Amino acid sequence: MSNDEIYLKAIEERDSAFDGKFYYGVITTGVYCKPSCPSRPALRENMQFFDNVEQAEKASLRPCKKCNPRDVNPLAKIATYIEAHADEKITLDDLAEISNLSAYHIQRKFKKSYGLSPKEYQNGIRLNRFKTALKEGDDISGAIYEAGYGSSSRIYEQIDGRIGMTPAAYRAGGKGEEISYAIRKCAIGLIIMAATDRGVCLVHFGDREEELKARLHDEYPHATFNETEPSSELSTWVDALNDHISNGAKKPDIPLHLNGTAFQIRVWRFLMSVKEGEVLSYKEQATKMGKPSAVRAVASANARNNIGVLIPCHRILRGDGSLGGFRWGLERKRALIEAERRS
Repeated sequence: MSNDEIYLKAIEERDSAFDGKFYYGVITTGVYCKPSCPSRPALRENMQFFDNVEQAEKASLRPCKKCNPRDVNPLAKIATYIEAHADEKITLDDLAEISNLSAYHIQRKFKKSYGLSPKEYQNGIRLNRFKTALKEGDDISGAIYEAGYGSSSRIYEQIDGRIGMTPAAYRAGGKGEEISYAIRKCAIGLIIMAATDRGVCLVHFGDREEELKARLHDEYPHATFNETEPSSELSTWVDALNDHISNGAKKPDIPLHLNGTAFQIRVWRFLMSVKEGEVLSYKEQATKMGKPSAVRAVASANARNNIGVLIPCHRILRGDGSLGGFRWGLERKRALIEAERRS
């Protein structure tokens, strides 16, 4: 989605999580509002978006009396500040000064609302910038300093278990990584399982072997691939997963090699705690994670899950009980849920 689409969606849903992140002005009335404003949304052609209240007032707009856009949730103000200064050293005292909250309350309330401490939130932003810089072709040293880590030792401390491979290998699309894979036929079509020496990094479903191999190559375009031997550990793992899907056997306990941001990994770990046969709505998932206002962010992380069934994103439905999305097809999602309910 473009920024404008995200902003319009936030306004439509009166999403307070976006308060302080942007403001919208209404040309016809001459006022500006925060996204959670209770007023009836204006037509898109009459709206303008602003990063802060100063921009809105420079455009000769006045603050809305209903939502008082100058009075922003201090936690949202903190998040916006961290995003703008992620490459700098930020202390709790700095955040206390801009929010008028005590350091103790910042630490406790921020984690309750965002699921992460302010420091973890900053680290997640830095990591995303680092990964983007690598993929856009920056050299390793440039990407490290651009992301605000300050030294190469800091980046290696922060990324362990998040990128899932060395920075050089991630930038190079898995170059230098040896990935083994196996393909099997199961009750819901073909399954491909791929693993590094740290654990399973991909489980996808499809109808053709060529399609599944292409997906693996797209994810790690420069890795070295080896089709596993029948006697290998990976072969045992994929057979056990096939037995689970096709025959209702117990889901195997297999080591995973996760590749995502701190927030995505937190979402995936939560998914692994959802019991077999149980389903939740996206809203329930976000609420149970302590992030009730982050439904769309949680749903987006679900959709980026690259390890089907072992990370059971199929157990999350829409609020009305319909299936919602599933990257491997709704028929497969329905079959997995029904099989789990039967067992």
